[in-house]
Amino acid sequence: MNFEYALLIPEFILAGAAAVVLLADAFRRDLGISRRLIPAIAALGALAAGIASLFYADRSTDFAGLIGVDDYTLFFRVLFTVTVLVVILGSLEFVERNIRHQGEFYALLLVSTIGAIYMAGARELLTAYISIELLSFSLYVAVSLAKDDRRSGEAGLKYVLLGGVASAMLLYGLSLIYGAAGTTSYEGIAAALGDSAVQGSPVLLIGLAFLVGGLGFKASAVPFHMWTPDAYEGAPLPVTAYIAATSKAATFALLLRLFGTGLLPVQDDWQWMLATLSVATMVTGNLIALVQTNIKRLLAYSSIGQVGFMLMAVTTVSDASGSALLLHLAGYLVTNLAVFIAVIAVYNRIGSERIEDFRGLAETQPYLALVITTGLFSLSGMPLLAGFVTKFFIFQAAAEEGFLWLSGVAVIMSTVSLYYYLKVIRMMYVVAPAEGEEGRWRPSLIAYGVTGVLFIGIFVVGLWAAPVLEVADDASAVLFG
Repeated sequence: MNFEYALLIPEFILAGAAAVVLLADAFRRDLGISRRLIPAIAALGALAAGIASLFYADRSTDFAGLIGVDDYTLFFRVLFTVTVLVVILGSLEFVERNIRHQGEFYALLLVSTIGAIYMAGARELLTAYISIELLSFSLYVAVSLAKDDRRSGEAGLKYVLLGGVASAMLLYGLSLIYGAAGTTSYEGIAAALGDSAVQGSPVLLIGLAFLVGGLGFKASAVPFHMWTPDAYEGAPLPVTAYIAATSKAATFALLLRLFGTGLLPVQDDWQWMLATLSVATMVTGNLIALVQTNIKRLLAYSSIGQVGFMLMAVTTVSDASGSALLLHLAGYLVTNLAVFIAVIAVYNRIGSERIEDFRGLAETQPYLALVITTGLFSLSGMPLLAGFVTKFFIFQAAAEEGFLWLSGVAVIMSTVSLYYYLKVIRMMYVVAPAEGEEGRWRPSLIAYGVTGVLFIGIFVVGLWAAPVLEVADDASAVLFG
């Protein structure tokens, strides 16, 4: 086995940055350290980890047979480090005002990023499970960090209780799959499940059902989505943004590698499960979002609907759908982060998450209104924007694999989503500002810069997706050759 620890340098950097952040915050007064140095250390750690990841391009090896170091892992290393960097920079003002334990906040983001990366890189079941729990436990605590908001503690409690049940379900499913295959290695599982005597066995089918249920909870797939709206609403806004981005992407990174390699020989046994979840998730998420009045709950159900689209790619797992999913994840993260960072900037001004309090934003802050509008249109799949291109590739891949009906449902639900996104846009552009809020105001320069880069990214992916698609193809080729 290859025990070359240099392969894990990006994660060592993240862990080291998290430790330095905690120590700097704990001894800040003794050492005379400015509180603003803490997010700077976290941001530099994320940036350094992302740059270090680039040195592993075109590598195809693994660490001790547990973690793959290849273009697929590289794709998510860069994606997750950029995501945490954006969340750190975009939430500086919010954290200063609303989070008392800033060191813990930034450390939890960095540590959870390590878990997310290893979820993408895991090549055996126990490593995948430990990575899931590293991400999950970090988020359980992060959701509860808003000490002055009762909803935060309630959301954290619900999240950890339901998460514990889901983890038990997942672990039991993994144990049954291990019992059927006799190994925890993805490659070994694929070889064992190639035997016709194992395929269709009750132990394997029950294990697959528990596995889909456990991972369905992590992905917020219906009917395992119950924690999502409460966690989104109760968590501090930057944590909500992070869950919507990294947590979702990490789960699908694991799903694609596991189902596209280890469980591919028994595709007929689990394909119908994922197809059912996909339809239920798309329909439920988009329909319940129609009646939401809180922007975080609306985005929660929007993300549930998006999970349904992503499940299409895993259902029809192939080289084409794998590339389409990676492209969609990149576009989804850019779009989702643009919306959330803009919403954070608005919240810093108005102190409210109710959609009706976004009234007249186009008059008081037209730039942020434009960013939010563009992001929402992209999430709905409007042409020229990232969401249209990425969804098109997923729908096309599903149709080519014989799931035209699934693509049809997805198109209908994308159209439905436009209605509740337009509710927010209408409030910003049609309804007059509240009394006393008619004057123009300016967000911070960092908020301008972060949202500006993400805003441009939405159009870049939408109009010139070829470079991102090429990277996604290279990453997907690791799984499908």
